[in-house]
Amino acid sequence: MLNKWTFRGLKLAKEISTWSKDPSTKVGSVILDQNHRVISVGFNGYPKGCNDDGMENREEKYKKVLHSEINAILFAKQDLKNCTIYVYPMPPCCRCAGAIIQSGISSIITLEPSPEQYERWGDDFDIAYKMYQERNVHFMQYSISEFDEECLKDKNNGN
Repeated sequence: MLNKWTFRGLKLAKEISTWSKDPSTKVGSVILDQNHRVISVGFNGYPKGCNDDGMENREEKYKKVLHSEINAILFAKQDLKNCTIYVYPMPPCCRCAGAIIQSGISSIITLEPSPEQYERWGDDFDIAYKMYQERNVHFMQYSISEFDEECLKDKNNGN
């Protein structure tokens, strides 16, 4: 069972992911401080002011898109030491892991990658996991079924 703040962080990251214009992969991130205050949010997309056309062209998209974690870190514009980043629907890649570590974020909470996600990006996830271990960054993954169960309970409670 997810605790209240873990669920809230992941649920908010899920909502933020819907803001992405990427037709194939929508990712959201939320950074909370130690008092559970929202510091920043981010979703995967092109840099501010760049035309969103071309998302269907995978090769161009991969060269232009900023990941949600990077957007959240850049928009924070403050020290992120000891903050937690919640990432939905999959773990950060190794490039984002580097930025997370460098920013001072001390905890990452996300969902386990699906078999399809792991097949596609597993090498990146594995490198990121090693980086977290090297720097003693707290990393916690929950199964999608755990998260979905909490969402259902939340919906049944009228939230």
